[in-house]
Amino acid sequence: MKLIVGLGNPGSKYAKNRHNIGFMAVEQMAADHGFPAWKAKHQGTLTEGRFGSTRAVLLKPETFMNKSGDSVAAAMRFYKLEPEDVIVLHDELDLAPGKVKFKIGGGHAGHNGLRSIHSHLGPEYGRVRLGIGHPGHKDRVANYVLGDFAKAEADWLDDVMRGLSDGAPYLALGDGAKFMNAVSLRTAPARPSTGTKGPAKAPTSPAAKSPTKTPNVEQPKVSDERSAMQKLMDRFK
Repeated sequence: MKLIVGLGNPGSKYAKNRHNIGFMAVEQMAADHGFPAWKAKHQGTLTEGRFGSTRAVLLKPETFMNKSGDSVAAAMRFYKLEPEDVIVLHDELDLAPGKVKFKIGGGHAGHNGLRSIHSHLGPEYGRVRLGIGHPGHKDRVANYVLGDFAKAEADWLDDVMRGLSDGAPYLALGDGAKFMNAVSLRTAPARPSTGTKGPAKAPTSPAAKSPTKTPNVEQPKVSDERSAMQKLMDRFK
């Protein structure tokens, strides 16, 4: 069984923030795969169900981002799980909007939610990094992540949510490669081949390839029957 955690901040005020993309992701998974209603437990809200035959728990910590580890650790203890059974979905400033990466282990890169989880679990858990882009300067980061997604971002955000939901069964199985493939089919679908060649040309007959040439026909020689004197006189006419 996997504990799949989406990070965010509780309350309608934050619901559409970039920082809440983890919440959005697990909500999409639960809705698409018929999980039961969310319930308050382990300092968060969770729902427990199955992706096919694979059991999984989806968790949204309600402790605010910088205390996410409290909720994750409580759920882990209850279900008797190890860090390798935990997968966290979170916003990632260092990835372009719409990019998704899966990894196991590593640092928290200053992310307050991951920092809190590290303090309880250590680094050896799975992460799904959900790119939101960077505002360009560190002084603008706080307002950027706590700002809502723009209307212009709706299309790529929808593709990412659907891709994550499509790949959720593989995530629950711990198959990161198949999970990423499912996401890619939504976010970067294969383009149909339209070809670049024009319509085939009708074959050209050899005769049409070059202009018709007039054959060289040797003209018959005409004998000159004039006398020598007559030829000399004709030259000075």
